[in-house]
Amino acid sequence: EEQTAGRGRGAHRWESNPSEGIYCSAVLRPFLAPMDVLLISLATGLAVWEAIHEVTRLEADLRWPNDVLFGNAKVCGILIEMHAEATRVHHIVAGMGLNVNQREFPAELRPVATSLRLESGRDWSRVDLAAALLKSLDCEYRAFIADLEVARREVLRRFELHSSYVRGRAVEVDEDGGYHGITVGLDVRGFLQVETDAGIKTMLSGGVRPK
Repeated sequence: EEQTAGRGRGAHRWESNPSEGIYCSAVLRPFLAPMDVLLISLATGLAVWEAIHEVTRLEADLRWPNDVLFGNAKVCGILIEMHAEATRVHHIVAGMGLNVNQREFPAELRPVATSLRLESGRDWSRVDLAAALLKSLDCEYRAFIADLEVARREVLRRFELHSSYVRGRAVEVDEDGGYHGITVGLDVRGFLQVETDAGIKTMLSGGVRPK
């Protein structure tokens, strides 16, 4: 129903009003190398996209690696944490915070946060959305278990299909001292590539925002 210490990437706090959103974590134990965990992150974003679309018919945007947006405002934040050795993942915790029926946000968050209610003008069943979310996440996860390489290709293809950020977008990047450029797609591992004046750079972990 709520989080008392919700958090996002870095030192960011996640606002979680009681009984208005879905705040959950899924523990996954895939047979993956740590270098492939980014694919789980992308797939989790896709699972949220599919759940929102199935229940509301709204079409969100995906910002690499897994933010779910309407315009420039975030409707769902995803945090992936893992416990691993050098060559093998022991488990992954996929934390998801989906804003569902919030009617407003604190002033400092209004430019960057939204909810399904604010986007559609009506309330939605959190039970229906939670069920759709777990179903779509299970579907994504089973695809990885069945065939990693097929799942890899499909996740990269579908993420690009549902994201306005992956290709042809002018962006500013926070990592590597900060730089800007035009996105030119994902590499085979799922990392975002940005064409800059100095050549193509591969984003590894930094934040990306429109320029």
